[in-house]
Amino acid sequence: MNVNNQQQRPSFGEALRFWFKLGWISFGGTAGHIAIMHEYLVDRKKWISNSRFLHALNHCMILPGPEAQQLATYVGWQLHGKKGGLAAGILFVLPSMFILLGLSMMYVLYGNVPWIYAMFNGLKPAVVAIIILAMIRVGQKALHTPLHYVLAAAAFVSIFWFNLSLLVIIAGTIGIAVLLRYVWPSLVEKDVHQEEAMAAEEQGYYLNKYTKSPAGGNAMLRLGKQVGIALLLWVLPFALFFWLAEDFRFWKGMVLFFTQTAFVTVGGSYTVLPYVAQFSVGKLNWLSNMQMIDGFALAETTPGPLIIVLSYVGFMAGYNHFGGSLWMGTLGLLTTTFYTFLPCFLFIFAGAPLIGKTQENKSIAGVLGFVTAAVTGVILNLTLFLGKDVLFPSGVTFGNLDYTALCWMLLSLFLLIRYRLNVVYLIGMSLCFGGLHYLLTK
Repeated sequence: MNVNNQQQRPSFGEALRFWFKLGWISFGGTAGHIAIMHEYLVDRKKWISNSRFLHALNHCMILPGPEAQQLATYVGWQLHGKKGGLAAGILFVLPSMFILLGLSMMYVLYGNVPWIYAMFNGLKPAVVAIIILAMIRVGQKALHTPLHYVLAAAAFVSIFWFNLSLLVIIAGTIGIAVLLRYVWPSLVEKDVHQEEAMAAEEQGYYLNKYTKSPAGGNAMLRLGKQVGIALLLWVLPFALFFWLAEDFRFWKGMVLFFTQTAFVTVGGSYTVLPYVAQFSVGKLNWLSNMQMIDGFALAETTPGPLIIVLSYVGFMAGYNHFGGSLWMGTLGLLTTTFYTFLPCFLFIFAGAPLIGKTQENKSIAGVLGFVTAAVTGVILNLTLFLGKDVLFPSGVTFGNLDYTALCWMLLSLFLLIRYRLNVVYLIGMSLCFGGLHYLLTK
């Protein structure tokens, strides 16, 4: 089906401004990042349709690496080719890297700074509100049939009560969908009448399910070129360490460890963090257990993907190994960030053309629709997981309820729904609220 686009493509400068802003305001983990991107890219600017957004998200959730950063890279690539994808992916990470570098330096020089934590404590209830809104919006557009609701509920029960990983839930959902595809195909394939009804809505977006991907030419040659460039970028810093570094063995271990980590980060950051903590603390002795715990806290207070905590590990590894050197700590942070996120760009640039091709396949679209339904249940679990710690910091009892956090969360949700308050303003208001609350209660 050919559908003419009515929405104009944004200029590269306009998109660049958004990606830059996104890097500074993307709080709340994966769900928060997706909520902010969906609110801006789909609802406000109409740069990408909801169907294509969710379809791309489903693919990104199967890939290793941070889903939201890869989703931003994909949308940037769709809008402006390789330069757009690079700009979106890099700007998504850079702000959190610089913020974490500053916080890491303050941590090793001065210890924990109470007023900084107080400001970010004011932000946490607003982040919960953002995630609640994301869950509502994704649920409204992903849950179309009773089976979708059953899958969402099953995913929630699996992760909430049985503590199954996101990877297992996604794999199980795909398995169920494939089985139903042969047993009861009509449950999986997209309904033709529903597709026709959605066609008019798709016309209002620049990127919709009928938009062709920018990649062209021989797929194998393109893949070989992309892999070759990625390998060259991987080798160059490694060679510099070999020629110039005073302790090549240390840097070699760091490069290999975080490259390996990048390829096993499937199912969300929380699936790989225990692995990183176990090896970096217990086997490599890069940092202490308390420093690792403090690193989680620092990473939670910064925008960007939670996997950025690996950059903190790299900083502390360089700082501790070279006798308290801030320069070596900074080099460790930069090295870790580079080798953690380099494979993410390869995964998207190599696999993104497949995303557009599979959207018009009704069976594949139906299978991935099941994944989206399951993700709704996962977001509900994340909402309860984060909300519990924010609203009940000392244990889940009515006596421990933080009424200040509850009121700020409800007010934030009201402002987002009733007045469609810009997330940037809400984040600024919440940081100021946290600082003011600290001054009045200390």
